[in-house]
Amino acid sequence: MHSSLPLMVSLPFVGALLAAWSGTQGRLWSAWVSGGVALASLGLLFGPALAVMQGETLLWQATWVPQIGLDLGFRLDGLSLLFALMILGIGLLVVLYARYYLADQDPMGRFYAYLMLFMGAMLGLVTSENLIQMAIFWELTSITSFLLVSYWRHRSEARQGARMALAITGAGGLALLGGLLLLGQIVGSYQLSDVLAAADSIKASPLYLPALLLILLGVFTKSAQFPFHFWLPHAMAAPTPVSAYLHSATMVKAGVFLLARLFPALSDTAAWTWIVAPVGLATLVLGAYTALFKHDLKGLLAYSTISHLGLITLLFGIGTPLAAVAAVFHIMNHATFKASLFMAAGIIDHEAGTRDMRRLSGLWHYMPYTGLLAMVAAAAMAGVPLLNGFLSKEMFFEKTVFMAELTDSAWLLPVFATLAGAFAVAYSLRFIHDVFFGGAPTELPRIPHEPTRWMKVPVEILVVICVAVGILPGLTFGPLLYLAAGATLQGPLPEFSLSVWHGFTPALGMSVLALLGGVAIYAVRRPLFRLHEQSFGRFDARALFIALESALLGLAAWLDQRLHRPSLQRMLAVILLAAVAVVVAGLWPSLRDGTLSGPLPLTPPDPVSIAAMLCLVVGAVGTVVLHRERWTALVMLSVVGLIVALAFVKLSAPDLALTQLSVEMVTIVLLLLALYFLPKHTPRESSLPRRLRDLTLAGAVGLTAAALVWAVLTRPYQSIAGWFLDNSVPGGGGTNVVNVILVDFRGFDTLGEITVLAIAAVGIYMLLQGLRLDAPRADAQGRPWSWDTHPLILATFARLLLPLALLVAVFILLRGHNLPGGGFIAGLVVAVALVMQYLANGITWTRPRISGQLHPLIGIGLLLSTATGLGSWYFDRPFLTSAHGHFHLPLIGDLELATAMLFDLGVLMVVVGITLVILIRLGELDALEYPPARGRRRVMAARAQLRRGGGH
Repeated sequence: MHSSLPLMVSLPFVGALLAAWSGTQGRLWSAWVSGGVALASLGLLFGPALAVMQGETLLWQATWVPQIGLDLGFRLDGLSLLFALMILGIGLLVVLYARYYLADQDPMGRFYAYLMLFMGAMLGLVTSENLIQMAIFWELTSITSFLLVSYWRHRSEARQGARMALAITGAGGLALLGGLLLLGQIVGSYQLSDVLAAADSIKASPLYLPALLLILLGVFTKSAQFPFHFWLPHAMAAPTPVSAYLHSATMVKAGVFLLARLFPALSDTAAWTWIVAPVGLATLVLGAYTALFKHDLKGLLAYSTISHLGLITLLFGIGTPLAAVAAVFHIMNHATFKASLFMAAGIIDHEAGTRDMRRLSGLWHYMPYTGLLAMVAAAAMAGVPLLNGFLSKEMFFEKTVFMAELTDSAWLLPVFATLAGAFAVAYSLRFIHDVFFGGAPTELPRIPHEPTRWMKVPVEILVVICVAVGILPGLTFGPLLYLAAGATLQGPLPEFSLSVWHGFTPALGMSVLALLGGVAIYAVRRPLFRLHEQSFGRFDARALFIALESALLGLAAWLDQRLHRPSLQRMLAVILLAAVAVVVAGLWPSLRDGTLSGPLPLTPPDPVSIAAMLCLVVGAVGTVVLHRERWTALVMLSVVGLIVALAFVKLSAPDLALTQLSVEMVTIVLLLLALYFLPKHTPRESSLPRRLRDLTLAGAVGLTAAALVWAVLTRPYQSIAGWFLDNSVPGGGGTNVVNVILVDFRGFDTLGEITVLAIAAVGIYMLLQGLRLDAPRADAQGRPWSWDTHPLILATFARLLLPLALLVAVFILLRGHNLPGGGFIAGLVVAVALVMQYLANGITWTRPRISGQLHPLIGIGLLLSTATGLGSWYFDRPFLTSAHGHFHLPLIGDLELATAMLFDLGVLMVVVGITLVILIRLGELDALEYPPARGRRRVMAARAQLRRGGGH
């Protein structure tokens, strides 16, 4: 267990918070903090990296939800080490580069916070041991890249590019999740180690093809493979540091990483080869061809990235071990030269004020050093000998020749590979020659010059790596390539050589043809530009996407208008009719055969139950019939709630009865406060046909629900209650099964529920903040209310009952784990007791004695409940697993204690806080009851006027 792995992944997320905060302290603080976080993560990686280099595969795991196979797990082997080094190493260079690239008006704190979030998401993705965890980090990369691409949100192209990227990669992420779930079902485990070891059973499964298609859909969308490639160039609206990071080491490399990670489990089948290889080949050629005709420097580099990603995908699609080694090698090389090229393009844009190559020329006279760096990186991209791109390109050419010799149907593969290589040379020449040579530039936004020294340092480092790997590949990338390729193949490596010279081979001949062909294509570029413009210039994938997006939004708006917007009644009618249709379709065979009723006998009714049910029916019908008389309807509704509580008592569910009774009291008080500001009568709004329609719909829904309940309860079924009864004491340390379920077995659900309640309470508080309403001062007949709004007897008894109610709440809380009670019920009792103080004594009297600022109480309760769950991790137990035991306390004796008590206490605090926040806020709406200081004279005069007028 290497705890440094989760710490390494978590550190950038903490760094995001620090970067956002430090951005408020000064412009450069966030850059220093982000650089320090990247360095610290690299430091945490150092120790595990040494172990991996010794041949180990490091794993860290923690149980999360073992019943569904969802555990936290991090894995570090050669492949994940390679990507972690790229993510952190190039990320550190991007942090330094962005410090000098961003303008004074750009918020540095926000930029570096987004960058750290993205770095953490990528680290989590490449080191995930659990497939579901991997899918979560995969989606997080899409979300954080959306934030980065839309960083300049004042620009429409940034917003549109970010939306396009999120829509396509997000949809692919959903497909990927489905594929990973199928993969886990085939293997019987979501652990990556188990999946990689079950390659034969995966390929033999009937679910293999659906899982493969879904996973590849996620891969192709993320890595911008044809036909999903068009989103990537439009993501160039992001700042250049973001583009350099996304294109070299992170976002788009996530797809090819997944190809490499699942290569042993999914490859070596006809389906894999015939899907992956053609898509990679089409992307390789299309990207290389399109890059030549882009006038924007970043656009050219974006399409070149698409082409190189297609090359990597094609190599994995070929499926042989040596092709996989070549793919991993090109991942490494592409990261170095593409990051340096994007940074060089950013320097040109930063210093010259434009990236349009039609306006740029002759920059060698102004920026010779930058030109030299860009020239070396572009030569590496073109595959010039003695640079790293040449070596992996040679391995690629060699594999295409091998495939052509192996099968007759692959003879076109080396032809298209050479053609793509020629286009790579041509667009690399254009990047250098059109920008740095030719005549002097005219009409540039500003006079170009060399950038500040430290802005060039990241480019220098990357260019030196390109040269060093090209000359001494075995001493530089060799050890890391062996580790990464071995982890990719999960087996012995094939024989291969990283020598610079392999003799006169077909691959060398293809390289020479590509170099000469690229020069020739560049020489005739102008006629090709005109031909391209006439043939394909009008085709715009972005316009097609926007049209499709508009059509989908229009369809959604049309459906929304038909189903939702005209009236709430129509929306409810659609939902209820759909539910009726689903239930009737399921029950139709039983209804047709007359077998709706099952074999179980009915429980004989008793007089008390019959009387209670009649009261329930009268209360429900009375609420509907008398709904225009709001006070009467509320009384009838309270009868329904009371009968439901008695039904729980009858059915031996005292916990539910106590909860229902407490909720009923709080709800009635809430409704009374709301009705105080509303008219006493509801106006007649429904016509007779509408009422008949509603009666018919309600009757259909009621009969359908009754039929479903009847069919279920008259048939035998296997309940899970027995398991909870058997495990309540040994598993949760309590005999109150309901409470043990809430705080232990399903504690995560309870935590989620109180979190939602807390969010709702804060939302209601903010909506009602500052709102004052003039409440009615007279009844329906015009008689003014009594000025004595707080009778002496009620106020006196409420104050006497408060200590007793609090004592009862403590008693219910302490006994809740073994007898009916618990934190939720105790919280409601405390809330009711405190609300009584407000009702009996008024806001003005109660506020100084009981603070209404209960937001800290909600927050502390949530933190306490969450900390109780996290504490179980310290003892290597699942989240929110309670500990319990018997203890001997002086003067008290033997006592059973459980950590669930702390969780219950947090629930109590949240319930008290949210209940009082809502109810007190409603009570403060009356301007005369809780006036601002400046309006007290007016209020006192109004009260005096009421006293002089008398009242009831």
